[in-house]
Amino acid sequence: MTQSAMFSLLALSTPVVGVIVGVVCALVALPAGMFLNSVLSKKKADKNKATAANIIQEALNEAKTVKKEAVLEAKDEVLKLKNECDAELKERRAEVQKAENRIVQREDFITKREMMLDSKIEAIDNMKNQLELKEQEIDKAIMEQNKVTEKIVEELEKVSGLSKEEAKNQLIAKFEDEAKKDAAVIVRNIEQTAKDEADKKAKDIITLAIQKCAADHTSEVTVSSVTLPSDEMKGRIIGREGRNIRALENATGVDLIIDDTPEAVVLSSFDPVRREIARISLEKLILDGRIHPTRIEEMVEKVARDMEVTIKEAGESAAFDAGINGLHPELIKVLGRLKYRTSYGQNVLKHSLEVSYLAGLMASELGANVNVAKRGGLLHDIGKAVDHEVEGTHVTIGVDLAKKYKESKEVIHCIAAHHGDCEFESLEAMLVQAADAISSSRPGARRESLETYIKRLQKLEEIANSFKGVDKSYAIQAGREVRIAVKPGEVSDDEALFMAKEIAQKIEKEMEYPGTIKVNVIRETRSVEYAK
Repeated sequence: MTQSAMFSLLALSTPVVGVIVGVVCALVALPAGMFLNSVLSKKKADKNKATAANIIQEALNEAKTVKKEAVLEAKDEVLKLKNECDAELKERRAEVQKAENRIVQREDFITKREMMLDSKIEAIDNMKNQLELKEQEIDKAIMEQNKVTEKIVEELEKVSGLSKEEAKNQLIAKFEDEAKKDAAVIVRNIEQTAKDEADKKAKDIITLAIQKCAADHTSEVTVSSVTLPSDEMKGRIIGREGRNIRALENATGVDLIIDDTPEAVVLSSFDPVRREIARISLEKLILDGRIHPTRIEEMVEKVARDMEVTIKEAGESAAFDAGINGLHPELIKVLGRLKYRTSYGQNVLKHSLEVSYLAGLMASELGANVNVAKRGGLLHDIGKAVDHEVEGTHVTIGVDLAKKYKESKEVIHCIAAHHGDCEFESLEAMLVQAADAISSSRPGARRESLETYIKRLQKLEEIANSFKGVDKSYAIQAGREVRIAVKPGEVSDDEALFMAKEIAQKIEKEMEYPGTIKVNVIRETRSVEYAK
């Protein structure tokens, strides 16, 4: 197309020209775009190929690595399985070996057992054979013995000239003689029975006397307990620096023991009258409430005067109950003191009354002097009222008292002979001794020997006081404990420990006693100061 043609077209119509230009541009741009697109596609394809090649190479490398690792793991697993199999095989072989060993040992044991059984069976067979031989020998010996016996019987018949029947008759006659001897023994027994009946009659007399006498007895001990209204009262009884308790002990002659026992004070004394005075005085002081040395002395004096009256009344009552008249007034007082005296745990006054009753009843049954028997029975233990104050036995002291107060010779002899210290000169003295034995030995009359009990307490305190540094000692708890107060300036704490052991050893060595005895050594230090 020429330039002129183009101008002519432009001139024809401007819109048409625009359209044509656009079409032309589009036709020109389309191949260019296609070419450019093909170039870009080729580059992208090359790049993708390179990337794919890299990925494939990396995948191959990774596959090789995984393959190597898998091979190594497989080898390790195979080795591990092989080791486990080898260990299990070894263990199985060991078990099999042990089982084989056990089987071998059991076979050996069974073999040995069979051998032992065989030997035992053989021994039993031998023993059986020996027993059979011995039985045969015994049977043969029995047969020979029977033959010998028959020969002896024949020879005896020839020598004695007696047949079997005649010998039998002689044996019967011998048995008849033995029967006669037995009859004689029976007759002798009958005679002895008659004598026993006579003894029984005498016992019936004594039993009748006992049945008519039913005296009550009160068992006492060497300590008395006073009940306190409260533990605060213990401090008031002790007083400031112990002046009240010392005043009471000095006024009564009784030891006051204030220990851990709640609401109680123990009075200890071998003199029962003093102990009773102390008990009554302390009870009245507690009720009165005024406890000081002056009041204590006044109260003890008053109680002592009242006690004299009580003792006299007890003696008069005992004489009246026994039906005894004409006793000396002083002897009545001594008799009344027996109310507070015990012997082997038995109240002596009650015991004396019982002896008087028994002796009088037996004397009336036997036709003896009832008055002498009763009087001797009532006064037989009169010496025990003052035996802790006068030297000698209670029998000797009683005889001296009876002589002093003009008792008859018959009564004095009853007192002197009631323990068999002299020969009996009268039936009444024998009856007093019998009544004394009956009263003392009847069930429930006595418990432990009081004299033995007192000696044990005295021995405990004597042993404790024999040690250096001991201030005071007290046998308490019925002789089950000895409480020892030592001087703190002379005995240290360590020495107190050794002293307790030494005292216990000495008690074990020198004394005999049931159970155990507690040795309690007390060392107390007091510091006193006054605020001014």
